[in-house]
Amino acid sequence: MTPFKLTEELVSEIEQLIELHNDAELNAMLGTVHYADVAEIINELDKEQATYLIKLLDSDKTSDVLTELDEDVREAILSNLSTKEIAGELEELDTDDAADIIGELPKEQIQDVISKIEDREHAKDIVDLLRYAEDSAGGLMAKELVKVNENWNVLTCVKEMRVQAENVTRVHSIYVVDDEEKLKGRLSLKDLLTTSTKTHIKDVFIKNVDSVNVNEDPEEVARIMSKYDLEAIPVVDEIGRLVGRITIDDIVDVIKEEAERDYQMAAGISQDVEADDSIWDLTRARLPWLILGLFGGAAAAVIMGGFEEMFREYTVLFLFTPLIAAMAGNVGVQSSAIIVQGLANDDIKGSISNRLIKEMLLALLNGFILSCLLLIFTWIWKGDFPTSLAISISLIAVIVVAGFIGTFVPLFLDKRGIDPAIATGPFITTSNDIFGILIYFSIAKLILGI
Repeated sequence: MTPFKLTEELVSEIEQLIELHNDAELNAMLGTVHYADVAEIINELDKEQATYLIKLLDSDKTSDVLTELDEDVREAILSNLSTKEIAGELEELDTDDAADIIGELPKEQIQDVISKIEDREHAKDIVDLLRYAEDSAGGLMAKELVKVNENWNVLTCVKEMRVQAENVTRVHSIYVVDDEEKLKGRLSLKDLLTTSTKTHIKDVFIKNVDSVNVNEDPEEVARIMSKYDLEAIPVVDEIGRLVGRITIDDIVDVIKEEAERDYQMAAGISQDVEADDSIWDLTRARLPWLILGLFGGAAAAVIMGGFEEMFREYTVLFLFTPLIAAMAGNVGVQSSAIIVQGLANDDIKGSISNRLIKEMLLALLNGFILSCLLLIFTWIWKGDFPTSLAISISLIAVIVVAGFIGTFVPLFLDKRGIDPAIATGPFITTSNDIFGILIYFSIAKLILGI
């Protein structure tokens, strides 16, 4: 199968067919195209053209297309659909995707859409999901799953599973519950097929099953599923009742969103923005950290001003100021990036003091090697050994302090419940620049006896 490739020629052809209302050709062209690829096409169309395609194609495809669209495109399309048309699209979706889309609608429209969903059980499940916070396992889960009672025999179990499986796109696991709907374990398909039809489920099910609470953080759910290589995980309420399941496709979205958020934060962007957002939104996201950098630079200038007399006698010190600031920033970012990654993967073990000692020893080793190289270079270039030595020793101190700050800050933020990714961006770079310059000139002044 040839991978789909979106081209300007294809988009232009789709636009022309829409303008001519050539429905037969559009259906023939897009009927076999994967819904994710159709969404990619629709993202390039204007509001009216996108709505035309959504109304033209079958609901079993367009419902999935809606889940793949950019949020602003989906919002524009939904505003062009009637409540009955929206309800028809939602009927084709799993409850988690349907709840996500309904949550984006205006509050006054939500009740009207739900009332027009013909499958009342489906509507009830969507309403149940809307009760949970978006940033929780409950807000992430779907209600579609296959569950059996521990008191059923195998024959009854198979009959019930056939009925339930009709509403489930993929059956990852068969969950076992008691009469109070509390999760007891899971059922192996192999055991089900090889066991007598009269055997009770409670005699063959597997009691060891990983689950998460409805209030669990999505990132923790992702960590558990990644650690145990799970394709799906059951979700239970406060008293242990099985209320839904989370599948791997939802977790991939969580991991992707978290990675994008951390990357933006590391780049000094304080809000979740995209390249297509307005200039004002992009400015609001970037400006706070740029202001921090501005004040940081001003503070560094003030510090350098305090050593003005030293510049007159040792001009070479001024020449190496950018190098010292850059090394401090680089070492700090490296240290903080490793710690943040370890925290995200739950790989950071032991006490903070042990981690700090390790990072400082690493910084000391790197600093010694780099300072030796710098000493040789400066001595050959300027022929002034005392000054070269002062610059090299200062570099070691700056690297060690930068490593300490880069390690301590994300660990401290994590202990305080603050996203440690903030420590990989301009915050850590600016702080290390300031400390680096202060340490550089202070040690150089001490060694040179100025």
